Amino acid sequence: MFDLGLKDKVVLITGGSDGLGYASAQLLSSQGAKVVICGRRGDYLKEKAQIISQATNNEVLDIQADVSKADDCKKLVEETILKFKKIDILVNNAGASAAGLFEDATDKIWEDDINLKIMSTVRMCRLTIPYMKLNNGGVIINATIGGGKAPNAGSLPTTVTRAAGINLTKSLANEYAKNNIRVNTICIGLIKSAQWDRRAGSDGVNELYKEMAKKVPMGKVGEENDYANLVAFLSSEKSSYITGTAINLDGGLCPVV
Repeated sequence: MFDLGLKDKVVLITGGSDGLGYASAQLLSSQGAKVVICGRRGDYLKEKAQIISQATNNEVLDIQADVSKADDCKKLVEETILKFKKIDILVNNAGASAAGLFEDATDKIWEDDINLKIMSTVRMCRLTIPYMKLNNGGVIINATIGGGKAPNAGSLPTTVTRAAGINLTKSLANEYAKNNIRVNTICIGLIKSAQWDRRAGSDGVNELYKEMAKKVPMGKVGEENDYANLVAFLSSEKSSYITGTAINLDGGLCPVV
């Protein structure tokens, strides 16, 4: 295994019990990092943490939290610090697609999406950055989408909140570069995940992925490990001169760089 120098780094991943966050937690734990995952379903979260821990022979901390709620964000950071005394890497991964037509998007839909995708990231960064400053550096990785750069019709409010996430990434990178805190975002395209599985059902997911692949220049849908590999690289010192970037992980789907 290629050593990324992540042994004993403390990594906090929101939305870490499923899909892309779970794949990232598995890989980072296998690299020796102390991984913290959160999710809303306590028993399920604990089960997934135990699976990772047993597979990697490494400690994984599970904390039940809904990051769309300010108090839960505070609890998540406080419990992580209580256990590990520091946070080296924050992966703001939590989020679900909320793409629809403008006239169908109610105030509630907008408010829920802003809370889940923007305010959760703002709060988690605000709570975590002081500890990173005390530790003389850190890494923040925000999950966004290519649609935040080039939105399609019928993609609201997701593309607006993800565009804000890209802006936030660049703003924080500029502000905290002097503190050796690197901030980047991964603009996700069409990648296999638990969200798509739930949407299509086990019987129809393969057909869904085949149809989705037709939109992608590379002719395929990405794998969860494609995301996890990029998270691991951006978390490591191998990417020490990369900050303020919005990296498209989409097989060429996004029409802009």
